[in-house]
Amino acid sequence: MNRQRGIFFALGSVLLVSAAQLGMRWSMTRLPALEHWSTAPLSMTALAVVIAAIGAYGLSMLCWLLALRDVPLGRAYSLLSLSYALVYLLAGSLPWFHESLNLSKSLGVALVMLGVLVINLRTVPVAVSHPRSDP
Repeated sequence: MNRQRGIFFALGSVLLVSAAQLGMRWSMTRLPALEHWSTAPLSMTALAVVIAAIGAYGLSMLCWLLALRDVPLGRAYSLLSLSYALVYLLAGSLPWFHESLNLSKSLGVALVMLGVLVINLRTVPVAVSHPRSDP
């Protein structure tokens, strides 16, 4: 097992799924409602972004599968939580998403990040001593 390679692929999965989420959000706000697709003009750019986002989801899954070869599931799965923080921060800071950042959401994201750190920090095994029972 190569832990560094696994973390690389897990973080690649996080970046790809985050980009896919943001791409879907951006494009869905620029496309007409489904019932109007036959009459309203479609934005080719928005459709291209939807297709790219679907491709990013697929690549994200491939990265995830490769990550699971080298990283224990508990650690790898916690890294996926980083996508929630990344999407929240990017959607709130990039002007074309019109999302807002606020204290309670930011505190929640900070707690998620803290949880990921706690789970993924190298832990030192604690030696447990058992009392001897002398007859």
